[in-house]
Amino acid sequence: MRLLRPRAIQTKPTVSVVIPCYNYGGYLAAAVRSVLDQPGVAADVLIVDDASPDGSVEEARRLARRDDRVSVLEHEKYQGHIATYNDGLRRVTGKYVVLMSADDLLTPGSLARACALLESRSDVSFVYGHAVDFRDSPPVPRTRPTTWTIWGGREWVERLCRRGGNVISSPEVVMRTDALRAVGLYDPELPHTADLHMWLKAALVGNVGRVNGADQAFYRLHDKNMHTSSFATVAEDIRERFRVWEKLIGDERYPTASRMRWKALSTRSLARETIRVGCVADDSREPGDDRSLDQYADLATAIWPDVVRTAAWQQLKRRSRGDESNWRRRANLAEWSLRNKVRWHRLRVIGT
Repeated sequence: MRLLRPRAIQTKPTVSVVIPCYNYGGYLAAAVRSVLDQPGVAADVLIVDDASPDGSVEEARRLARRDDRVSVLEHEKYQGHIATYNDGLRRVTGKYVVLMSADDLLTPGSLARACALLESRSDVSFVYGHAVDFRDSPPVPRTRPTTWTIWGGREWVERLCRRGGNVISSPEVVMRTDALRAVGLYDPELPHTADLHMWLKAALVGNVGRVNGADQAFYRLHDKNMHTSSFATVAEDIRERFRVWEKLIGDERYPTASRMRWKALSTRSLARETIRVGCVADDSREPGDDRSLDQYADLATAIWPDVVRTAAWQQLKRRSRGDESNWRRRANLAEWSLRNKVRWHRLRVIGT
């Protein structure tokens, strides 16, 4: 990992922004405007409407009529989000590419900040930064970068293996189009985690950059993209991430030694996360809640059988037997809460 001083962009590169849309017509104008108002780059927008029944395509056509930098691709029948992403990405013409949901926004100057790094470092496949979560109105963003981080691609992949999950929301990524062509499109076999798979593949054909100190995008939170706390949902999320690592580990294009290391790191991380989540869920159990510690234990051992040799496993078993004191439960809950805060701060500042 290297930290570099940011440079101002000296060129005006082309950036193609693909905006998939399904029933998000009410958000489209703001999303498109956040792209077209970007200084320092030549941006174009392709809206891909997936046969929205809410009239989104009429809004997309209206935006295209008002600005020739906007075009629309219309699906006659609903095809799903992965096919919609890929239809748009096949048609990009810019040197760089962004995939952004119709309900998200770019922050002012984000494309120029990311492209400045990409233009100065031809070895970098993609650049990301901090994405700010919001609900109704986005807050005032930070727009002054402090540093650039450059990771070797394999180093970055190992960091995500240790974390066990994604560190990217999506709209904050600017990817070199040549890198996209090299790794291919989103995998339809991974409908829930295709983005994580994409970033890992892209990191293995080049290095990874991050713009630090500035907010690069706004990611909207609402009921349609919020996870619940049920066991079924938590288990599905962990299993889907596990499938990403299985895909990567099974890809024989990568060295065997690297794949075995990715397997060791990712399975340990995911199994331990499963146990932590199970213990926290047990602490917050309400009447009628059907979650059980055994369900989390079964999932953890399915991912990494050797988890039974860890201290976390012993703690889980003490809980299931009723041998853990209330004091110890509170202490562990405080420890996990602190750990999550540290992880969040690290993600915001460092990006992994």
